[in-house]
Order: sequence, then structure tokens, then C-alpha cells
Amino acid sequence: MASSSGSDPSSLLPLTPAVLHILLSLADEERHGYGIMQEIEQRTGGEFTLGSGSLYGSIKRMMASRLLAESDERPDPALDDQRRRYYRLTPFGRQVLDAELHRLQQLVRNAKVRKLLKGLAAS
Repeated sequence: MASSSGSDPSSLLPLTPAVLHILLSLADEERHGYGIMQEIEQRTGGEFTLGSGSLYGSIKRMMASRLLAESDERPDPALDDQRRRYYRLTPFGRQVLDAELHRLQQLVRNAKVRKLLKGLAAS
């Protein structure tokens, strides 16, 4: 992923599948790395999985691009391993996710209009 140029979310588009799935997994709550991997696997029914090397490499680049930040909030130490790092979407990360979802929505809308998606009516 290229680093962001200024604060234009579209400068990072299109997102790689890994980055998109990581952003989606953090859209509703903070998670640690293994929790991100589990959420992605569950949400996609196992069709998309990330190994730890790919996940943490992506997270490092996403933090450099200001999409993610390490969370200051920690669960109760009795309930969690203190070595875990938790990640959250930044406001810029949310803008990039929204821009990518809009881009994908436009792409699907165009495919529907051109009748390229069988069984889906144009809306």
C-alpha cells in the first residue's frame, strides 16, 4: 500500500483485499490481531483467510498510512493476555473504508446496468 498523500482517501484506492477485510473487521470494534483473523474468516465463511505474516505486515503499512492506530484501551488483565496489541480504525481509516465501499458500490451498479450480473436487477 502506498503511503497517503495528504488526507485524500481516494489516494489509497483501490484497496487490496487484505486491507479491505482488515478495515471491515475493525469497523465496529477494536480487535487484536488474532481477533481480526478470526472475524475475517467467520465473516467470509472461510473464503478469505489471512496468515499472521500477511496480517501484521498489512497492519504495519496501514498504521504508517494512518488508517489504523494501536488502541490505548486495554481489557481487564485477568480476562486478556497483556502481550496482545489492540487496533482501531482512525477517522482517516474510516474515510478510506467509506470511499472504497462507495467505489465498489459504483462498480457493481455499473455491472448491473450493463446486465453483467445475472440474477441481479439494476437499481
